Amino acid sequence: MKSGERKSILSSKLYLYITEFFSGVSVMAVELGASRLLAPYFSSSQIVWTIIIGTIMIAMALGNLYGGKTADKNPDPDVLYRRILIAAVWIAAIPVLGKYTIIGISALLVFTVSTNFLVIAAFASCMLIFVYPLFLLGTVTPSLVKYTVGSLDDSGSTVGRLGACNTVGSIIGTFLPTFVTIPAVGTSVTFLIFSGILFLIGAVYFLSEKKKLRTLIITLILFIFCLIFGRSTSFAFWEPELAYEGESVYNYLQVRDDERQTVLSTNVLFGVQSVKMKDEMLTGMYYDYALAAPVMCENEEMDILVLGNGTGTFAGLCLDYFPGSAVEGVEIDGKITALARRFFDLSDDVNVTEYDGRAFLTATGKKYDVIQVDAYQDITIPFQMSSVEFFKMVKEHLKPGGVMTVNMNMHSDGEESINSYLCDTIASVFEYVFTADVPGNTNRELFACVDASPADMLESGISGLNDRELKDMMRNVSTRLTEYKPGDNILTDDRAPVEVMGMRAIDALIASEVEYYRNIYERNGLKGLIAALA
Repeated sequence: MKSGERKSILSSKLYLYITEFFSGVSVMAVELGASRLLAPYFSSSQIVWTIIIGTIMIAMALGNLYGGKTADKNPDPDVLYRRILIAAVWIAAIPVLGKYTIIGISALLVFTVSTNFLVIAAFASCMLIFVYPLFLLGTVTPSLVKYTVGSLDDSGSTVGRLGACNTVGSIIGTFLPTFVTIPAVGTSVTFLIFSGILFLIGAVYFLSEKKKLRTLIITLILFIFCLIFGRSTSFAFWEPELAYEGESVYNYLQVRDDERQTVLSTNVLFGVQSVKMKDEMLTGMYYDYALAAPVMCENEEMDILVLGNGTGTFAGLCLDYFPGSAVEGVEIDGKITALARRFFDLSDDVNVTEYDGRAFLTATGKKYDVIQVDAYQDITIPFQMSSVEFFKMVKEHLKPGGVMTVNMNMHSDGEESINSYLCDTIASVFEYVFTADVPGNTNRELFACVDASPADMLESGISGLNDRELKDMMRNVSTRLTEYKPGDNILTDDRAPVEVMGMRAIDALIASEVEYYRNIYERNGLKGLIAALA
């Protein structure tokens, strides 16, 4: 090197290793951010995770191929760091445009796709939002190999160090968003944080080399724009008056409050997880039907357990109508319990344990008169709480004459439907299984007993009720109770494809809901559809 010549930032190779490290961090952070961006619209099921992982692996593989090929033809570090800047700006734009892209794709597909809507919509969203920036980041490793390998003598150790930097970065990029940034500042700011790291990597390179500053200035302007407009945490951007919108480790959380009721949703497109009526005790929803279980027991002092307590709608009703009872809840998401105390007036008399429902049963030896299983959420059905092994565990925790009630939140019929599998599985454990469809929504309530028919138990329990409103509701439930005739479709811990079956049920529900508008669209086109929606 000539006297006075400036030394490049890449000369010591340290900056190349730093680049590799933070590239690994950012890829995993974007992957986890993708799951949180999609979950409020498509759920956080294994199906959605499969789509995310598969899409990202496709992007990375193509990036590896392209990066290696272009590095051989043009081994200029400027090219790589320009790609990093572009990837950083694209990722920073995800909080600004991502939710609109998802809604736009969903709106288009809901009128054009008849089957596998969730899979196709989630895959299309992933392709459009995440493939390009991760393709660019996929070019990092092969490009850095070209710049770092000085001779064949140390090529193995050099490539090994690069791989180690990427792997360690990926590990940190896995834990940091999940346990730190997403719970603390949300998904949108998480994207901005890690895109900012990438932008800094590219900016430091160009500033140190004192070239391509025009590229840096343009990308900086775009990045600042994204910082200003990308900090909104609203996934349901069309709902301006939400009482609360936020995220926890497990869920997207939305609270709507009006003069009549307070509602918790964990999905912006469909589904109500909990509701609190302000002027009435009964909700008109499946929670009222589930009250048939304590009525069946006919005890003044009952032990009631709610697995999937949510904001405590059922627990609160049990306290209201059966004041001598002890009610416990199990809720894996502690933030939901905090919202329950804040917005839904969940009584301090309801002791809520922050735990997985099945793990709770494993840990406790207590027995209960009523166990409600209400942990099924859209298509997100925990397989470990749908298997024959789980329901045997529930049975072991019931007192003599006890009742298990299960909320199945999707009407689906047929031998291969999710409800048929759940009912068959439960019927293989409990001698008596009855179901009741809830009018006006997609819920179906199941009652299972060992000692006697739920229908006979309910009829006997109604006669002892004094509250007229509850008595009328229970008579209504009694007329809807239907004995289930079991089949042979048994879910086990080893084989419980509940998410695939749940996806089919959601497809059927979506198809039935939009059929009216689809016919308008087919007859009158987009203008006719807009007029019908107006």
